[in-house]
Amino acid sequence: MFLIHPVPAFQDNYLWVIHNDVDAIAVDPGDASVVSAYLKQKQLTLRAILITHRHDDHIGGVAALAAEFAPIPVYGPVGEATAVSTHKVVEGNTVEAVGLQFRVMEVPGHTHGHLAYYCASLDAVFVGDTLFACGCGRMFEGTAIQMHASLQKLAALPAHTRAYCAHEYTMANIAFALAIEPENQALKLRAAFSHAKRLKHVPTVPSTIKLELETNPFLRTNMDAVQRVATLKSGVSIEYLKQNPHEVFAILRTWKNTF
Repeated sequence: MFLIHPVPAFQDNYLWVIHNDVDAIAVDPGDASVVSAYLKQKQLTLRAILITHRHDDHIGGVAALAAEFAPIPVYGPVGEATAVSTHKVVEGNTVEAVGLQFRVMEVPGHTHGHLAYYCASLDAVFVGDTLFACGCGRMFEGTAIQMHASLQKLAALPAHTRAYCAHEYTMANIAFALAIEPENQALKLRAAFSHAKRLKHVPTVPSTIKLELETNPFLRTNMDAVQRVATLKSGVSIEYLKQNPHEVFAILRTWKNTF
């Protein structure tokens, strides 16, 4: 039996630790001190580290943890230069650690080499800053076409898959989604449940692929209601947008940047 535990860090990060009460895997450990404290508290041995992308809040603690538990493998993207990775992985590779297998998925857009790690036996995908609960990451390096394709790749995973993102951005993302689909009943329910969780200081993540498909506007670019809002916002014809859903995504992402 494996547990996936969020270790809060910085202002709104979640650093994920997967463990079986003995051995552990850390995903994007941006802060070594909080991860190390959790491992010591639970008497866990770190066996591997998975990196989705190179931003400091995701890799800042890797070197210290790798030294503390040396020698352990550190898996990271081929497409990004970072000295902390010992094993560079690409789309279709399989990472094996503590009896689990993770399929590597390339999901560029937020950064050029961004990865996600899908584990079928856990019904889980670790998505870094590509997919957020009811939202998505900013495009610091990639294009709208790339980011839209990356989100569609994640959306094609089994509906019951739990998506573990790296930030608590849910309430702000829901507010934006409601501006686009104010009559979406699933979204209204999500807003209420998420608000109740935050009042108790409980994480709103993980979500599921099914829930994202029902409520996340960036995964709903093929929906009439979302396309109508995009054409009103941009002046681009809805006929064009129906043929080019990545343009719907681009309009929404640009809007979200200043929402």
